[in-house]
Amino acid sequence: MKISSLLHATFLSADLVRSRAFYEGLLSLSPDPARPSMSFDGVWYDVADGQQIHLMRLPDPEVGLLRPEHGGRDRHLAVAVDDVTELAQRLAAAGIAYTQSQSGRRALFCRDPDGNALEFIEVNA
Repeated sequence: MKISSLLHATFLSADLVRSRAFYEGLLSLSPDPARPSMSFDGVWYDVADGQQIHLMRLPDPEVGLLRPEHGGRDRHLAVAVDDVTELAQRLAAAGIAYTQSQSGRRALFCRDPDGNALEFIEVNA
């Protein structure tokens, strides 16, 4: 048995309208209309090559849990971007806090509207 790829990562969302504004408006992801309906509301986003982010509108079992300020010290999803400076400008313009990677590489961390940590690593193709 060999794991060959990551197919999707799932985050809980308390407010899909707010979350969609972040993922679609700020991060420019597009919903995948081919995903099946489930017994709860949600949305799937294509990231690349069959990899997806899945948002599920379900109650957060960790409400009130204190998270570290720096997302690199928390559970997080890391994704590749082509321009971390442009992303930092978008986040700042939207009033979304972010921190630079503490490793010195061109990367930053932020949280989505539900507090899920995301890491964005600049990868030039």
